[in-house]
Parts: sequence; structure tokens; C-alpha cells
Amino acid sequence: MTSPISVPDPTAATGPVRILLVDDHPLVREGVRSRLQGEARYLVVGEAGSAEEAMVMLVSTQPQVVLLDVGLRGQSGIQLAQTMLERRDDLRVLMYSMYDNPEYVQRALQAGARGYVLKDAPAGEIVAAIDAVAAGGTFLSPGVSRRMFRNQQPRPLLSPRESEILTALGRGESSKQIAKALDLSVRTVETHRQNIKRKLELDGQADLIRYAVEHARGLHRDD
Repeated sequence: MTSPISVPDPTAATGPVRILLVDDHPLVREGVRSRLQGEARYLVVGEAGSAEEAMVMLVSTQPQVVLLDVGLRGQSGIQLAQTMLERRDDLRVLMYSMYDNPEYVQRALQAGARGYVLKDAPAGEIVAAIDAVAAGGTFLSPGVSRRMFRNQQPRPLLSPRESEILTALGRGESSKQIAKALDLSVRTVETHRQNIKRKLELDGQADLIRYAVEHARGLHRDD
């Protein structure tokens, strides 16, 4: 797959790109390592399953690029990226995640990451992402870019009742619970749910619930 940006050959003057893999799932690391070892321009110099191991490896292996899982246990990969970059400002960090949440992407980029690629992306896309960040560029998976663009578009205004129902969905309440709390019929609540999906251009119930949860987090965020 062709990278969405034009980048020079990252190995032209420096030899293989030294890569550190950080993911708390050994099978994921194994799969990524196997894919990268098939590329002569890469050298996987270490693997870590936690933030603590990653910081040790950062010193002992001197990687140029860190492929870093967002969802580490104990400490988020985004926090770890910031810590690593405070230690080494020449480091290139590429976040690797199963989540395309625009908030995660924004936070990762604000922490200093050069790219964000999805775990279910084609192998060629991961290669393109590493090439891009190793060469000093940036990379976002196309799916991430689409989600961020969509998230930035003006949203149609919801009615006060629809906003109430969306907030309740974000708290995990069912249509039956919402109907009881608002003194509505379940059928009326379901109609409002359909209207919310239509206005927000959400594809199905799963998308509606995910949006509602993200909306609720936004309402209760302190910063």
C-alpha cells in the first residue's frame, strides 16, 4: 500500500531503522515483529510489555522509532510516549492501537507522537507508517483521518429531549430505564434514538452507544 505522503528512503544514509516494539500482548508483538523482519530496512532491536520495560529498553537498545500500543496496562501508551520524548527528543513515536477515537489521536499527537496507525490496518499500511515517521514525517491511518474529519464537522443540533436521552445512553441506561425516568413510553424513546442516529449520521446502535459514551465523557471532563 502506498503511503499517503511522499517520504525519502529512511535507510539511505543510516542503515536499518532501529525499532522498539511496546505492547503488552506477546502475540501481537510476535506478529508485528515477524512482519517487520521481512523488511531489510528495519531492525527490531527490542520488545517491551510494560512502561517500565520500555524505559529500560529505550536506554539499552537506542531505537530510532518506537511502535507503541495506546492501551498498555498500568500506564497509558500516550503518557509513556510523552515520558520517552522528554528523555529523548529525537525519538520518533508511532502509536499503534485498536481504537480510532479522535480524542485518543489528538492526545497522542499533542504528546509528541508522529503517527497513529490501527492494529487492524493492512500490513503494508504499518510499513508505510514506519517509513513516514522514520523519515521525519507524519502518518495517520486513513480510517483515523476519516473519523477525525467527520468528528470536526458541525453537528446538527439535537432537541433538549434528544440531548437528555443521549446523555442517559452515555450513562449506560436502557430505553426502558430512560422511559421510566422521563415519563415517556419506550416506543417514544426508541423514536428519539432513531432521530439522534439520523441527525448524527451514525450507522447503527453500536455507533450510537459509542458516541453517547464519548459525549458523556466530554461533558464530565475536568480539563
